[in-house]
Amino acid sequence: MEFQLPEPVIPAHVPADLVRPFPYMFGTTTRADPFGDWASAVHKGPAIFYAPHAYPGATPAWIVRRVEDLRKVYMDTATFSSKDFSPYSKMIGDTWTNLPVEIDPPQHGKYRAFINPLFTPAAMAKLEDRIRGYAVDYIESFRERGSCEFMSEFAFEFPIKVFLELMDFPLSNTAQFLEWETGLLHEMDMAKMAQATRDVVGFLREQIAERRANPRDDIISYALGVEVEGQKLNEDELVGFAFNLFIGGLDTVSTNMGHQFLHLARHPADQQFLKENPQRTQNAIDEMMRAYAAVTTFRTCTREIEFGGVRMMPGDKVAMSTTLAGRDPEEFPEPAVVRFDRNPRHVSFGFGPHMCVGMHLARREMRIAIDEFLKRIPEFGIAPGHEIEYHLGMIQPVTLPLVWG
Repeated sequence: MEFQLPEPVIPAHVPADLVRPFPYMFGTTTRADPFGDWASAVHKGPAIFYAPHAYPGATPAWIVRRVEDLRKVYMDTATFSSKDFSPYSKMIGDTWTNLPVEIDPPQHGKYRAFINPLFTPAAMAKLEDRIRGYAVDYIESFRERGSCEFMSEFAFEFPIKVFLELMDFPLSNTAQFLEWETGLLHEMDMAKMAQATRDVVGFLREQIAERRANPRDDIISYALGVEVEGQKLNEDELVGFAFNLFIGGLDTVSTNMGHQFLHLARHPADQQFLKENPQRTQNAIDEMMRAYAAVTTFRTCTREIEFGGVRMMPGDKVAMSTTLAGRDPEEFPEPAVVRFDRNPRHVSFGFGPHMCVGMHLARREMRIAIDEFLKRIPEFGIAPGHEIEYHLGMIQPVTLPLVWG
């Protein structure tokens, strides 16, 4: 049965002329370019508008399109709360919260204090050789074939292997995790999204119980041992912490890699430039993360406020689209042009207190992937005749068949 969009309910405080369609509808797919004409068209409209089908489940939210305004929202955590910005816990009747991403300051800082040491640049540097070894193994498995389906054979497999090692989860879980992740991030039907959430949470509860009985040298065992204000984490805190790592570890790096290799496949001169200038790979990654930013998170308005000329009320959802931010012409001149010397101050890892806790690991994985692929694979392109289709919500190529000589 096809999912039916709910009839939009537009609150009385929302002016009719600010109610506009938002093309990035969670759980749908498109063969149009979601970064080019779509973003350009939105940026020709009002700085803030109200979209009837923006939040998961096709419900309404304010869209803030300018980077300048988004940074203000990121920083005003008292007015724009991160609490329960995702629907997962509530939709299955649970009481846990994604931790620390859905906790507001000052409590947020207390949780980040125990999580940050796990993901410092120094801690991630210790993983360099193992991460590089995994990347090389996957690339060598298809190098001589002259082709690969990049999303399924590398973009998902490689970061998931790193995640499984950090969490000490069985490698045999990869296919099951990918199925659950699709249900969480690319499904419009709330019943299917809820079932995926139940499956993931059930698995994580089993893992937490197993670590309680048999502690190991892994992240969940570490979380079982820490204290926040003299108290061990309770069950809800442990589930929320593990669930947040599950989503962050399984999909965001894969998504960014998909866009980066799609760009390189379409621009052989950029492949050659990075082969000749590997020290510029990190600059290139930052520029591609700006140009192909994929994530939209949400905030909930806590009080009546006039913001950017718009009246928002308590309970209003506010969409934080990094896609629109990365293509903001007021922040980035010629936003459609990808320039590896731009050094953009993008918000693709977030901004302010909620900067992505795993960004140093993500950067390392993406850099190693590009370095090793370009070192081992000759000039590559998209398989002839293939039309790119994208998941929306978390914007991601569905498949990316690459070929080389």
